[in-house]
Amino acid sequence: MIHHAVKEGIPLPVFTLDTQLLFPETIALQAQLEEFFGIEIEGLVPELTVAEQAKEFGNELWKTKPDLCCQLRKVEPLKAKLAQLDVWITGLRRQQSETRTKTQILELYHFDLLRDQYVLKLNPMANWSREAVWDYIKQHKIPYNPLQDRGYRSIGCWPCTRAVGEGENERAGRWTGFDKSECGIHTFLGESI
Repeated sequence: MIHHAVKEGIPLPVFTLDTQLLFPETIALQAQLEEFFGIEIEGLVPELTVAEQAKEFGNELWKTKPDLCCQLRKVEPLKAKLAQLDVWITGLRRQQSETRTKTQILELYHFDLLRDQYVLKLNPMANWSREAVWDYIKQHKIPYNPLQDRGYRSIGCWPCTRAVGEGENERAGRWTGFDKSECGIHTFLGESI
């Protein structure tokens, strides 16, 4: 999507969730993508630093209450950004996990009931396979995270991400040991209307 928008001269705001717990490879990739596409990627940061979060909620919250950690570090910054947008374009794909199999290309959410605000979620890659994504990356020589070459098929925060084994779904390497497969950024809105 970014690739086509840049080619056509369509300015799209591009942002990422900078949890302050990202792998160094992920941080380096952001700079590579900015240079490759000639864009600026806005980093959305949590209200609390990791140290402030530890002081308020205890050390390594991701080990004791990963849902709360994700809420503070990802969901809340995203909510603040979505309040400024009418459309949110994502890279969700149905093939990624069981929880994403019903992803639609267009989804409408009642984002803020008090202000009667809606957000349209556009998932243009919903029916792309992993293979199609990699074919596109290779064809257009788009930089990618080198952790992918080391078995990390879904890359999030370093404390909650591991490489996956053969036959595991892409998101199996997230939150090992917890009954958790989503951070909340794609589920806090509830069901689309």
